[in-house]
Amino acid sequence: MKPFLTFCALCCFIGIFRLPIEYYTFLRILISIGALLVLYNTLSSKQHYFSIIFLVIFILFNPVFPIYLYRKNIWIPIDIITGILFLLISFIERKEQKKEEEITEETSEPSIPIHQRTVSRDRIINPEKTKE
Repeated sequence: MKPFLTFCALCCFIGIFRLPIEYYTFLRILISIGALLVLYNTLSSKQHYFSIIFLVIFILFNPVFPIYLYRKNIWIPIDIITGILFLLISFIERKEQKKEEEITEETSEPSIPIHQRTVSRDRIINPEKTKE
């Protein structure tokens, strides 16, 4: 998912330049799909602050009911902020995966062969002290 989010960010940064309207339609579709993916992942991991942010991005970039701001000066900062947010979420996701891997490595016990394992219930303990 990280390459897709990075591609979304790159496309947002390219959207700063004057391009044909077809590119901006493509950008709306791409960012909407990316925002939905991030929204799903953040809701499942209970990161509600990111889910609210990407819900706003989804509403702003949705291709079904497009929001027209009519001026390029308004879209430039929105594209930059959206690109930065996509990069941010891709790096945060990567760090969380590394932390989970480290935790699973630390908690896993080294495998001991069966013949070396001892079970406490199988030990015979003599409660009487030995007489000398």
